[in-house]
Amino acid sequence: MPTISVDKAELFERLGHRYTTEEFDRLCFDYGLELDEDTTAEVEAAIKKGLPAERPQLKIEVPANRYDLVCLEGIARALRAFLGKQDPPQYTLAYPPGGEKDLITVTVSQETQRVRPFFACAVLRNLKFTPMSYASFIDLQDKLHQNIGRRRSLVAIGTHDLDTLTPPFRYEARTPTNIAFAPLGRETVHTAAELMQIYESDKHLSRYLPIIRDSDVYPIIYDADGHVLSMPPIINSEHSKITLETKNVFIDTTATDDTKLQIVINMVASMFSEYCAEPFTIEPCKIIFPDGSTRISPDITPRTVTAHASYINSCTSLSLTPSTIQSLLTRMTLYPTLSPDDPDALIVSLPCTRPDIFHEVDIMEDAAVAYGFNNLPDIFPQTSTVAQPLPISRLTDVIRREWAMAGWVEALPFVLCSHEENFSFMNRRDPGSLAVKIANPKTLEFQVVRTSLLPGLLKTIRENRSHALPIRVFELSDVVFKDTSRERQARNERRAGAVWCARSAGFEVVHGLLDRAMKMLEVPRIGKEDGRDVGYYIKEGDDPAYFPGRAANIYYRPPPPKSSKTGELADELKHTLHINQDRDIVIGTLGVLHPTVLEKFEITYPCSALEFNMEVFLKRS
Repeated sequence: MPTISVDKAELFERLGHRYTTEEFDRLCFDYGLELDEDTTAEVEAAIKKGLPAERPQLKIEVPANRYDLVCLEGIARALRAFLGKQDPPQYTLAYPPGGEKDLITVTVSQETQRVRPFFACAVLRNLKFTPMSYASFIDLQDKLHQNIGRRRSLVAIGTHDLDTLTPPFRYEARTPTNIAFAPLGRETVHTAAELMQIYESDKHLSRYLPIIRDSDVYPIIYDADGHVLSMPPIINSEHSKITLETKNVFIDTTATDDTKLQIVINMVASMFSEYCAEPFTIEPCKIIFPDGSTRISPDITPRTVTAHASYINSCTSLSLTPSTIQSLLTRMTLYPTLSPDDPDALIVSLPCTRPDIFHEVDIMEDAAVAYGFNNLPDIFPQTSTVAQPLPISRLTDVIRREWAMAGWVEALPFVLCSHEENFSFMNRRDPGSLAVKIANPKTLEFQVVRTSLLPGLLKTIRENRSHALPIRVFELSDVVFKDTSRERQARNERRAGAVWCARSAGFEVVHGLLDRAMKMLEVPRIGKEDGRDVGYYIKEGDDPAYFPGRAANIYYRPPPPKSSKTGELADELKHTLHINQDRDIVIGTLGVLHPTVLEKFEITYPCSALEFNMEVFLKRS
């Protein structure tokens, strides 16, 4: 959950009460928040030592989907409504005196579809900024950038002093050399190409450059006089920067996701509309798209959800009347009304600040929060169930217990690994259709979901190479493969893996470990030409991860499927002729690891490894 810092004195002033830390912690808990830290003691200690100190802050953890709570204004507004000190605000669009024809227009060019296709905007008139509200305004943008905006990759916000600009505006996309302006904090005019080089060394902005760097065109916003407003998602212009003296603010948002775009523009405009001369009013703009269609932005029309008192009562074990539920939902900044047609129903109007509500169950949760989770009755459920482990988990526990008693140590490496570790380090080729890749990995160490347990075990040995030999580690966990036949396009596979590291290769050790596992699974060892219906055997393999001539594939012959009388006669004939091999499947590998593999993992001693699929034994568990 995101953590925000708010000024303690300012928040308590807005709430109309000075709480102790314990009292405010309880209030946060009742509303579903968590007070992480109160810096009052630290500030007082710094002051006593004569050190500079900021005003005391409250650090509060808020739910990740409650974007209306990531600023002081939103938290104060929500808690005042929760305490019954104010009604939920009504957000309205304030059109100019001339109506829609006098709205500020923004024309979107076709080229923007190649880089950041979605655009929205709004105007806040006659604002009165204070140093604290100004700082909160900037901080809200940063929180939304990092949260719902995914570090500006999905949504980027720009705010401008409207009095320095001349409408109408144009949202275009041009080549980097055809864009020139003085960026925020600089007086010198630079081209976009030059700015991308300048900001390479900027600790804050460099992280956003890859979003558009490889694009042929960069997004850019101009006013009627050709002044640049911003080059999203990188930087605003110096010409239109806002200050404490700014009275009229133009807010632009660009995005690659239209749903998130609408949430962000509504959130920024509604949160700070309280500072307008007429509180909670927003002046809309008219956006003209490349196909000639138009949109009035922002769209703050409330959504409507129908909730039923019987459903809320059945979930909370209460017996509340619809009118009581109505008062509870009002405290959660919703606008409920009793249905004129159904005495059990409530028509709940959802403000633009509550995009977290999708279904009636969300309404029920808000009603329970307002009632107080600690006030809900404690009752026994009407049905009783007994939890049981999954069959694959029971099977895993059998092997885990045996291998642990044999003196092996279980390792728990990460499920994610680098592409090199999963393929080239193991001398294996990436076919491109095997591993699930992370779209935007934060580090090179977490690029793909592993398709083998061995890289993680080898990294474990590498980090513990100072320990006494032999090192015996195993893991029983999932690997993941792409699978286009599944709805989620991927599948998990439970595997068992083990690595022995000592002064000698120890092939016979991992072979014995395999035999012990199969004995516990009641799978007999057979020969390839054996006519028995069930069993396992090993045969020389060619996996490049192992030393040539020291590698083997593990074959498993599953029980024959149940069949008709004719099928039974055919199976009996096959048994007589010893031709059961067509059912044999490769379930794993074992052998002495190749020296190049050990070199890449920085292991100086020989190692033998074992890995096999456990899910093939499920029907016998």
